[in-house]
Amino acid sequence: MSDEKIPFLDLVTVHRELQDEFVDILKTALGTAGFIGGPMVQGFEEDFAKFCESRCCVGVGSGTDALRFAFIAAGVRSGDTVVTVPNTFIATTEAISQAGARPDFVDIDERTYNMDPEKLRQYLEKECSWDSGAKRAFHKRTGNPVTAVVPVHLYGQMADMDPILDLATQYNLKVIEDACQAHGAEYFSKKENRWRKAGSMGHAAAFSFYPGKNLGACGEAGAMTTDDEQVAQTCRLLRDHGQSKKYFHDIEGYNGRLDAIQAGFLRAKLRHLKKWNGQRQEIAHRYNTLFAGVEGGVTLPYEPDWSRSVYHLYVLRVGDRAQIQKRLDEAGISTGIHYPIALHLTKAYESLGFCAGDFPVAEKAASQVLSLPMFPDLTARQQDRVVAEVLKSVSVVQGSGVS
Repeated sequence: MSDEKIPFLDLVTVHRELQDEFVDILKTALGTAGFIGGPMVQGFEEDFAKFCESRCCVGVGSGTDALRFAFIAAGVRSGDTVVTVPNTFIATTEAISQAGARPDFVDIDERTYNMDPEKLRQYLEKECSWDSGAKRAFHKRTGNPVTAVVPVHLYGQMADMDPILDLATQYNLKVIEDACQAHGAEYFSKKENRWRKAGSMGHAAAFSFYPGKNLGACGEAGAMTTDDEQVAQTCRLLRDHGQSKKYFHDIEGYNGRLDAIQAGFLRAKLRHLKKWNGQRQEIAHRYNTLFAGVEGGVTLPYEPDWSRSVYHLYVLRVGDRAQIQKRLDEAGISTGIHYPIALHLTKAYESLGFCAGDFPVAEKAASQVLSLPMFPDLTARQQDRVVAEVLKSVSVVQGSGVS
C-alpha cells in the first residue's frame, strides 16, 4: 500500500496553475493603486450576479459580512427572531445575533442534512401564534416576532426551497439563503418547472469565498446576491461605513469592503468554477460507485432528484467516528468533521436555554459525520486508496477481524 499522504484539500495545485494570471492582477493593482473598490470589484460583482442568475451582487469582506448585511438590509431588527438550523458553522447565527436578532432553530432532514420544511411548518404552527393585525408570527415563549428564515445549503447541496418559500409567504418571513457552501448548486423548482441557482431564490443570499470554498479567494472575501436593488444599495452602504460618497454617511455602517485584488482573483477563478464543480460531481459519483454494495457501517451522501449538488464536501456517516478518523489519519488520509457539535449545544448559546435532545437529528448527525478528501484534482488512484482505507477501518472498528 502506498505511503502517499492524501490531503483533505489541495489549495496549492489550482493556484499554481493560475499563477501567471494572478501575477497580472497584482501588477494591475500595483500599477493603478486600485486596492479598494473600483473596476475589479465591479467586474467581479457583475460576473458573479450573472453566474448566480441574480440581478445584483455586492462584494464584501467575508461570508459573515454578507449574512449580517443581508439581514439588516432585509429589515431584520433588534428583538426579532430568525430561524435556521443547528448544524451549520457559527457564522450563520453570529450574523443573526449581530443584526440584533435572536437565533432559533428547527431540525434537519435525516438524509440531506438541510432544513426540514416539515419541521419549519411545525415550528410556525405549534411554537408560534399568528397576529393578523401585525401580519406576523410571534414565538409563544419569548414573545418575539419571527421575521426571517435562513435555509443553509450545506455541503454544496441546496435545501428544499419550494415548501420553505411557501411557508415564508404564508407567515410573512424574509428568506435569506446561506449559500456559503453552494456556489453553483441548483434546485429544481416544481412550482416554476425549472432549475434555479443557489443565491437566486430568497430575498437575498450570502456567499463565502474563504479559500477552501468551491470558489475561494486567496484570503477573506464574501458576497451578497439579491434581485432587490434597494437591498443591494443598503448593503453597499453598510459595507463602507454608510457612505453614499466619501465622508457623507447616510447610515451607520461597517468596514466590510471586498478589496480589489481578491475580487480580481475571484473573477479569474470564476471562469473555471463550472469545470471545477463538474470535477467534484464526477469525484462524488465515483466515491458512490466505489462504496456501492457496502452493507452497514457507512451511510453515503443523499442527493434528491431535485438537487444538483456541487459537493463542497463529501460527507459520510459512520459509527465510532473517532476511531475510524484516527485509523485514517495513521494511514495518511486527512479528513474533516463538519460539524462536531450542533450549535444549540455550544457554550456560546447556553443562554438560549436549549438542551440535548431538542434537535435529535442534528445531534445524531454531529456525532457521526465524516468528510472525506474532496477537491477537483483528487485522482482516481487517491480515491481508490481513500475508499479502501475507509472500508478497512470500518471493518476493524466493527470487530470483523480484518487487519
